[in-house]
Amino acid sequence: MNVSAGIVANIAETSCHLLALRTVAVSARLRLPGRNRDMKLSVRNSRCGLLALSALSVTALSTFVGPVSAQTIPQDVIDKIKDEGLNRSQVMQTLSYLSDVIGPRLTGSPSLKTANEWTKEKLTSWGLQNAHLEAWGPFGRGWSLEHFSAQVVAPQPFPLIAYPRAWSPGLRGQVTGEVVYINATDAAGLEQYKGKLKGTIVLISAPRELKLLTDAQAKRYTDDELAELAKPPEAGAGRRPGGARAGGRPGFGAAMQFTGQKQRFVEDEGCAAEIFEATGDDGTIYVQSASVAPPVAPPPADPAATPPAAGAAPAAAPPRRLQPWDKDAGKMVPQIAVSAEQYNRLVRMIGFGVKPKITLDLAVKYYDQDPMAYNTVAEIPGTDKKDELVMLGGHMDSWHSGTGATDNGAGVAVCMEAVRILQALKLQPRRTVRIALWSGEEEGLFGSHAYVGEHFGSYPPRTPGSAAQPRDPNAPPPVLTKKAEYDKLSAYFNLDNGAGKIRGVYLQGNEAVRSIFQEWLAPFKDLGATTLTIRNTGSTDHVSFDGIGLPGFQFIQDGLEYGSRTHHSNQDVFDRVPADDMKQAAVIMAAFVYGAAMRDDKLPHKPAAN
Repeated sequence: MNVSAGIVANIAETSCHLLALRTVAVSARLRLPGRNRDMKLSVRNSRCGLLALSALSVTALSTFVGPVSAQTIPQDVIDKIKDEGLNRSQVMQTLSYLSDVIGPRLTGSPSLKTANEWTKEKLTSWGLQNAHLEAWGPFGRGWSLEHFSAQVVAPQPFPLIAYPRAWSPGLRGQVTGEVVYINATDAAGLEQYKGKLKGTIVLISAPRELKLLTDAQAKRYTDDELAELAKPPEAGAGRRPGGARAGGRPGFGAAMQFTGQKQRFVEDEGCAAEIFEATGDDGTIYVQSASVAPPVAPPPADPAATPPAAGAAPAAAPPRRLQPWDKDAGKMVPQIAVSAEQYNRLVRMIGFGVKPKITLDLAVKYYDQDPMAYNTVAEIPGTDKKDELVMLGGHMDSWHSGTGATDNGAGVAVCMEAVRILQALKLQPRRTVRIALWSGEEEGLFGSHAYVGEHFGSYPPRTPGSAAQPRDPNAPPPVLTKKAEYDKLSAYFNLDNGAGKIRGVYLQGNEAVRSIFQEWLAPFKDLGATTLTIRNTGSTDHVSFDGIGLPGFQFIQDGLEYGSRTHHSNQDVFDRVPADDMKQAAVIMAAFVYGAAMRDDKLPHKPAAN
């Protein structure tokens, strides 16, 4: 995932300075195979910018906050919520329309705007009020795929399992070209291809070895894994059960930099299209956005040069890396992701001296009339505490090779079902319940970050280039500018880790809510939800709330096939979503939202840093 450096840095820095006793943010998107998957994990970890939390810190925090009254949800209300949500659910109908009829929902695309309008109307039909679209941005240009085909035509024909990357440019009609593998590991190795690439279709990626799959692709948490997850992390720990180690892979940054250099080289040489080996295997393709090749880097500074005089202006910050949705993204050529097995075959064929040819047909459409993107927002008005808020939500935007069912149509449908349940049962909340369905999450939490900044508060943005610079430890911490609704929000509950049932809650370092959430989870032990962990999880929209000190939570969910098959892939479709898991999640979401809306007090914040 390509994420705006400014927004990532802002969230990272503000999280570090305002909030105390953070844990290392480990993405809930687990076991992400392949290059792009690891890239998303590492970028999203940097987005959260959280600190390690030791067991001693947890103990100290627990002592500090003391017990908090939970105000148990009445059993008859729980029984009604379970009955409505398990026996008269509409969650799968909602998901089917969103994913099957509306389909993939790339940020800025007409399909996402259709989803905005449809969800607004559906929520209104259930009796929610003040349903509206709330603009944020400018985001940039939208994109949609008009038609696409890819086929090897020589020396023997076979169709390719392939998808264009989002925001890739199209072709002017059908194009056939010789396939050339760029077998280079450094700039010197690129010179052998100079003057030889015009009109060719180049293979950019290094082939990867595919391992035999011996483990089940669909997984649920075991009791032992949940017990381990519930333990406070050790000091400096960067791993959670079944998860990936915090931080990127050694050499990953250099490899990505050289990939960009290769792209710039082949584009300058006049290639017709670039083909990348998709992560995934067995016909599953993970595909996200196109990449804009960086400009040619200036030569390194001469160490013998005279250093700048004292008090001289600092060197200009490097320019912001262009994103493919930027209207001024500049020159790109079509970018195609091909299944790993077929990509490797093409590389091997070329190794035997064969010269394959591929025919591509790619038509796309850009949309730049409206550079804004939109969140869908609606409310159940409260009563005596109607000026206070409880929020729930998930992101509605998706990638384009599937239909965005598990990421994150499932979370959207669960949140919509939760408010439908409350409305159907006429459970009038004391606080206003507000549902928000975000956009721009996949590109960097843009929609929720903008909404939080508009309604609740924000920190000053960092200056360009400062994200890569260490912070001066003697500098004063950034100051949060609070907005009108900051002190009115009790909590935000997010769902965006696939289609698995809820197994518990990440407390995000907020020990003060433990006793409350224990009470609220207790009636759902029979449905498999029992676990609370002090740990943080990153990667999704609760981070926008948590980053400015507001109680924002993501639920623990069974992974199922999320990390092994569906996440950002062509298999992210309705058929991979189990109905019983969705019903269970909607019931628990409804209960948590109701519990937070009915308490005498808002949910407690975690203590601010000294």
